[in-house]
Amino acid sequence: MSVTTTTAPVPAKSLIAGGLTTTALAAVATSAIAAAGKAAGISLAVGGAPIPVPGFATLTVIFSVVGLVLALVLARTARRPRTMFVRTTLVLTALSLVPDVLADASAATKALLMLTHLAAAAIVIPAIARRLAA
Repeated sequence: MSVTTTTAPVPAKSLIAGGLTTTALAAVATSAIAAAGKAAGISLAVGGAPIPVPGFATLTVIFSVVGLVLALVLARTARRPRTMFVRTTLVLTALSLVPDVLADASAATKALLMLTHLAAAAIVIPAIARRLAA
């Protein structure tokens, strides 16, 4: 006799609610990091144009929602949505650091930008991934 276990797909509503809550948390975190960096004297200017602190939250929300949409698509189409989501988002996170490295900004600004990307990813990826079927 063999035992087969299957993981029931997570309802989209639960994935969306959890994903949006996590998105809000990540937006607050990236804004707080940017504000702390600015308070510590790190410039938020890239190419001579300053990035407003709320801009960090805005971009975090936009890209986190893109990640949430990716999770919803994978939940419906992938054989192992959690694995595929984590692999894909880790690659995308690594790619998101490339513009920071190449930016016309000080080393401290580049480091701060990369920190915000990594903080958002550290908050959003695991929270969404744990809601996906293994």
